[in-house]
Amino acid sequence: MSMTDISQTNWGAAKRFRLVLREGTNIRDMGGENDMSIAVGIVDSIFMNALDTGTSDIHLQPERDQLKIRYRQDGVLQDAGQLPTEQANNVLARLKLASGMRIDENREPQDGRIDMEYNGRRLSARASCIPCLNGEKFVMRLLDPNAMKVELPKLGMPEDVLQKWSRAIQVPYGLILVTGPTGSGKTSTLYASLHQLDAKKRNIVTVEDPIEYEYESNIAQVQVTEKMGFPKVMRTFLRQDPDVMMVGEMRDPESLAIGIQAGLTGHLVLSTLHTNNSIETFGRMLDMGAESYLVAGVTVAILAQRLVRLNCGKCREAYRPTPDEIEMLRFTEGELAEGKFSKGRGCAECKGSGYKGRIGVFELITGTPDLRAAIAKTADYAVLSEIAKRQGYRTMLEDGKNKIFQGWTTPDEVIKAVYTQSMD
Repeated sequence: MSMTDISQTNWGAAKRFRLVLREGTNIRDMGGENDMSIAVGIVDSIFMNALDTGTSDIHLQPERDQLKIRYRQDGVLQDAGQLPTEQANNVLARLKLASGMRIDENREPQDGRIDMEYNGRRLSARASCIPCLNGEKFVMRLLDPNAMKVELPKLGMPEDVLQKWSRAIQVPYGLILVTGPTGSGKTSTLYASLHQLDAKKRNIVTVEDPIEYEYESNIAQVQVTEKMGFPKVMRTFLRQDPDVMMVGEMRDPESLAIGIQAGLTGHLVLSTLHTNNSIETFGRMLDMGAESYLVAGVTVAILAQRLVRLNCGKCREAYRPTPDEIEMLRFTEGELAEGKFSKGRGCAECKGSGYKGRIGVFELITGTPDLRAAIAKTADYAVLSEIAKRQGYRTMLEDGKNKIFQGWTTPDEVIKAVYTQSMD
């Protein structure tokens, strides 16, 4: 999108979009001074443009003489226009009102949630505001239930990984983890996995921060707040006769300890951790104070993942990797001869980027008896790695290389996503 003055755009479609305020179970329309006041139109326009272009985050960044608007699309920030400062204040005031923040507070960080309706769809956004040098920076993460309705086979897992993972999530109890940095698609994988479970015959509960997708029925979802942190909700859950418990993130030793305990006492616990790859996860759990014999006993499966952008289907063409890419990904002559390398040229469909959509690269290890024995003895990384390879484990780098050979993505994308492992 070219740099445009957003305040000059046409907002004739405002009827298709509205911000709503939730008060308990009541939902009411959030009006404006008059329905087409400038700030109301601009805010609607910012949201509609974002939703039409598959944006995941909206950044409003104050600069000396303007408020810059940027959209994150397929993991990359793109300029989407700017606002003159005299209108920026009204726009920020409306967004703060919509997200339940205090308008008169501009010295402290604030956060909130914005609810909206667009073309009959219910959506929401997690909002965060922080004072900066030139004003307040406002960032919104769009939470689109449709984007979360991903089916497990469509995430891009290799066939053998998909089969092992599908079997793992059907076990009656234990701990299953998905690891990776923020924005690597962990939550989507957990949601897709929960969809595979029978919620009618099992009591499934989730504790999340934030709740990104509302389940239709039979699944109780709890939002984390300051008063109700992960550990407190998890402890209460254990008194609610759960079969399956999804925990948004194990971010402290206490959550991990309760999760492990729950996995050992007959519950299936699915959660996420921030680690570089699946084998490092064991060391991370020990660092967080977990006992090695408990980790060994409770681990069912650990999946690590990253997201890479897909070549645009409209403009992709044959491509020869550069010498740097060949060296970093260690392509052999045979691989270079056989691979169907391709790269998007850039067209109107993909806004000139050459990419459209994203797919995961994965690695999976399962809790086989010899792996559990090694964890209980706190074996080092090399030993765990060797045992994992015997069960057919392939690194995310290898999965990424396979996706390059098939022409789905480019060497550059895989290097960016899993570079730490190509440095071994």
